[in-house]
Amino acid sequence: MAGWEHFHHVADIGVRGRGATLTEAFEQAALALTAVIVRPQAVHARQAVEVRLSASDPELLLVEWLDELIYQMATRHMLFSLFQVEIEGNRLRGTAWGEAIDLQRHQAAVEIKGATFTELAVRHQADGCWLAQCVVDV
Repeated sequence: MAGWEHFHHVADIGVRGRGATLTEAFEQAALALTAVIVRPQAVHARQAVEVRLSASDPELLLVEWLDELIYQMATRHMLFSLFQVEIEGNRLRGTAWGEAIDLQRHQAAVEIKGATFTELAVRHQADGCWLAQCVVDV
């Protein structure tokens, strides 16, 4: 049931996470974010970075989560490949594991500027799966 994918958008790239739980969908959306930049399998989960956020609703929480990961990657010069999320009400506590960027091994494709509100959705679907998606600006 869990997984991630990219979806087409005219100018940018959509990231989508699915999971049996809301937290799993957020984790998969983060993995899709990494996959915009580099193959996630090429990133070793060596160093943990903790994140704590809050937002007024699940959609805004997803944007805040992805934006915080983008910020952490840019300021720490890291890539992430493993994520653990806990959501209680309007608060998210997460951990992202990754490593410093190695230009020879990672061969980054693009730089992500930020998560957008375009096609933003966080919902429990009829099939029982949670969906978390938005378009990221590249």
